[in-house]
Amino acid sequence: MTADASHQPTAPSPASPSPSLTAPGASSPSLTAPGASSPSLLPRAARVFVAGHRGLVGSAVARRLAADGHEVLTRSRDQLDLRDAARTEAFLRDARPDAVVLAAAKVGGIMANSTWPVQFLEDNLRIQLSVIAGAHTARVPRLLFLGSSCIYPKHAEQPIREESLLTGPLEPTNEAYAIAKIAGITQVQSYRRQYGASYNSAMPTNLYGPGDNFDLATSHVLPALVRRFHEARVSGASEVVLWGTGTPRREFLHVDDVAAACVLLLERYDGDGPVNIGCGEDLPISELAEVVREVTGYEGSVVWDTSKPDGTPRKLLDVSRLTALGFKPAVALRDGIAATYEWWLARQRTG
Repeated sequence: MTADASHQPTAPSPASPSPSLTAPGASSPSLTAPGASSPSLLPRAARVFVAGHRGLVGSAVARRLAADGHEVLTRSRDQLDLRDAARTEAFLRDARPDAVVLAAAKVGGIMANSTWPVQFLEDNLRIQLSVIAGAHTARVPRLLFLGSSCIYPKHAEQPIREESLLTGPLEPTNEAYAIAKIAGITQVQSYRRQYGASYNSAMPTNLYGPGDNFDLATSHVLPALVRRFHEARVSGASEVVLWGTGTPRREFLHVDDVAAACVLLLERYDGDGPVNIGCGEDLPISELAEVVREVTGYEGSVVWDTSKPDGTPRKLLDVSRLTALGFKPAVALRDGIAATYEWWLARQRTG
């Protein structure tokens, strides 16, 4: 896809210096209540560059923005390697978007993070430095950086508030990725503090939906479970062996709900701190596995390999900042899993 370059954005509006990244009791974020008369921070029919538009989150954000009447600007990796700072800056100067959504990232599950920590650290740092600095140089008025809930300490108090950031050690299995994302948050806050940039960060919980990665070597837990149970049913396997104990609790949000939250933040939020994106409810991985087993129609047994790592014991986000803006998820977990399974099956049939 290509994008025309014809719009001249306005300069970023001034903002007060932001509080320390880790300061508890920091000043309240700037929220616009549902139905408030304040104008949207995102212009009507805005030109929005979605970095990472082919990924799970980026594709959903692009669909939502287009449905809301905005012009979505994209570049494939063949057209623009976002790790190349000079080319990224040149593209943003030429395209002059009203906003940037930075959804591009190298992502993966426990196995991938454990196997390639250098790539998870360095690729993500390069992408973030390139896009955020390039957006500032190109005078892009709005930017939303998407991080991850793995930025929070392994044993953070539940539900996890945004102020928990950097208050304890990280989960070792994805530490490199988490540190890269924390650096992105710091970069965004630094541009707010030093230049008054209207840039913000959002921390989504575990996501799933159309566009997810079902490669067992690199996927997250939910698509991995879908594929494992599906293949076990097709092959007639008597059991499915899963990693860990099944006791860790996780929160899951459909990617279309995440996209709705991202657009809402672009329109209504300009606070100093990051904002959690989630549904506010979690369940044990063992219960998730049972839901997936039922959805896929697998009738065999489940065996837990307790010699494998569990990861963080629990990860439920406090979504008070987001709900204050009027956000409410629309997709129920079982319905979303069933729809995602059907999407993957259709992709398998079409090759």
